[in-house]
Amino acid sequence: MTQPTEPVRRGRGRRPADEVRREVLQAAGELLLAEGMAGFTIEKVAALAGASRVTLHKWWPSKGALALDGYFNVVGPTLAFPDTGDLAADLTAQLRAFVHLMSHTQAGRVMPELIGQGQTDPELMAAFRERYSAPRRALAVEILERARRRGELREDLDLEVIVDQLWGACYHRLLIPDQPLTDEFAEALVRNLLNGVGRP
Repeated sequence: MTQPTEPVRRGRGRRPADEVRREVLQAAGELLLAEGMAGFTIEKVAALAGASRVTLHKWWPSKGALALDGYFNVVGPTLAFPDTGDLAADLTAQLRAFVHLMSHTQAGRVMPELIGQGQTDPELMAAFRERYSAPRRALAVEILERARRRGELREDLDLEVIVDQLWGACYHRLLIPDQPLTDEFAEALVRNLLNGVGRP
């Protein structure tokens, strides 16, 4: 996924609210990926989107919440979760897409900034949980539940723990880079999970 080096200024004029919101989210995502949280302000987003600061403050409780929505507006399509009926292939494809996004694009640089600022910005952390982590966790659990109904997983497994084992491990390497975040790592996570690590 390629990212623009500079956000593009939007046109001004009276527009429907849903169109303004789309323009704001696109501008917010582009600005965040270009300048990071250090250069991200509501004033800059308003200017780029041709919207009023009053409107942005009405729709988003903090600059962190706006940054988060802009971020996932831009990267969301990359993180689509396949459901082909082959759990190993689907998990591997999704984890590899996530790993590539985090390790080879500006999005990976910004994610730790969002998580870090969320530690002191309760509204940003609430938005992170409500708009990103909770929905994505629910989607992953749904995919795993379908696989269980197909007989690919044991009935007694805690699916929430599986989500933490897979994506939690990726976030650990993203935030504490003692080891690289690679495709090989993503593949090993799925392989170890589905095959088990104990001796037969």
